[in-house]
Amino acid sequence: MRSNERGVIVNVIGIAGAAPRFDYICGSMANAGLIAFTQTVGADSTKKGVRVVGVNPGPTETERLVKLYRARAEQRFGDENRWPEILQHLPFGRPAKAQEIGDLIVYLASRRASYLSGVVVDADGGGRFSG
Repeated sequence: MRSNERGVIVNVIGIAGAAPRFDYICGSMANAGLIAFTQTVGADSTKKGVRVVGVNPGPTETERLVKLYRARAEQRFGDENRWPEILQHLPFGRPAKAQEIGDLIVYLASRRASYLSGVVVDADGGGRFSG
């Protein structure tokens, strides 16, 4: 990329770096480091025509999340199919869809976002600011 003087790197990080949690302290610290990396490298990389941006997804409906919350629903309710109930406290009453996060990544990598570098977008529905 540097030799071609163009390109885009999109780091998919995680909201725990911007909203650290004690019960996920190692992951929170690693994500915070990736946020700082994205910001600093993204600020310098423009000298060579390369953009570096990031996305901090909040809870996203992936196989991993569904498996985790099915197990929690089984423990709490005795019915793994009630897993969505545990996530009703999230913004919009649900986790993000993978497609929503994917669409944001595609946009950030596109020419339409050509003046963005060194930024990290928090894609958590505003959840880290809600009470």
